[in-house]
Amino acid sequence: MTKKSKSSALQHKEGVSQSEITNASSITKIQQQRKAKPTAQELISQIIKGNITALSRAITLVESSNLKHLEQANDVIKGCLPYANTSIRIGITGVPGVGKSTFIEAFGMHLTSIGKKVAVLAVDPSSSLSKGSILGDKTRMEDLVKNQNAFIRPSPSGNSLGGVARKTRETIILCEAAGFDTIMIETVGVGQSEIAVHSMVDFFLLLKLAGAGDELQGIKRGIIEMADAIAINKADGDNLKAAKLAKVEFNRALHLYPQKNSEWQPKVLLCSALNREGIEDLWKVVRSYIEHSKANNYFDQNRTEQNKFWLLQTIEDRLKSDFFNQTTIKDALKRQLQLIEDSKTTPFVAAEYLLNL
Repeated sequence: MTKKSKSSALQHKEGVSQSEITNASSITKIQQQRKAKPTAQELISQIIKGNITALSRAITLVESSNLKHLEQANDVIKGCLPYANTSIRIGITGVPGVGKSTFIEAFGMHLTSIGKKVAVLAVDPSSSLSKGSILGDKTRMEDLVKNQNAFIRPSPSGNSLGGVARKTRETIILCEAAGFDTIMIETVGVGQSEIAVHSMVDFFLLLKLAGAGDELQGIKRGIIEMADAIAINKADGDNLKAAKLAKVEFNRALHLYPQKNSEWQPKVLLCSALNREGIEDLWKVVRSYIEHSKANNYFDQNRTEQNKFWLLQTIEDRLKSDFFNQTTIKDALKRQLQLIEDSKTTPFVAAEYLLNL
């Protein structure tokens, strides 16, 4: 029996071959269409209809650092707001190598199989040297990217806190308006600054590995305190025994912490994203948490607090942006940097001078 080869996500759709004879008028027409930029109202209308192309264009607008795009981006977000707040937002984090992309694909495929529409906002680490990002999450989720009920959007982390793209919060609103009822946010890695993703999701999932010295980290405060569930991934084959032992240790560690504001006791589960085992059980835990938090009104209270947090965060970002974009500051900053280089001033005196301007 001949084994059928699996097509890559990069080869899923057939490309357009170049014709030997190309009509000049056709080229002009295509170029004009590309230059035509849709208005905010046109984007809103198409997003609400579930148009993925319009959604992608709107997200690009929102992520743009160009001040000219800011006004249109704000109009689009404002227009989509009445159709937002309809999804379950799940944050997923874990150390590099824990299998986040494989897990998200397995989880996403399960959700779409039960009728859910899934949006994955994957944050790719940016180089501190070149400032570039690979943005290769789609190639690591080959099955999910071909799914009609899934949308994957990789974004560069840049200098954002905790590896969460600066505009992820607004992107969630756009995805909800487009009809996605389950939104997953993948972060770069684990750290105290992961509070950024925790402050924009309803359910926070921490992926762990067994047999990698990771259990001791679980006993420490910080990221564990924020987790609503811990999933020990790669619990298969020879690693299954170690995973079961890690599960016991994490359960013991979790009982040492004070009760969460949601009055929810975090769960520890085993899963194998590669074999797609334990995924259904995890979704049951998510549903159980949502029901629990809605019953005691924590769900709505938490979203209100998150909105307050992002109000203050947005003000801080805007003040910082406005400060550095002033011509006076730009010129003065160059002079102060030169003075620091010549050892004629200190960073603190220079900062005080610039702030007084």
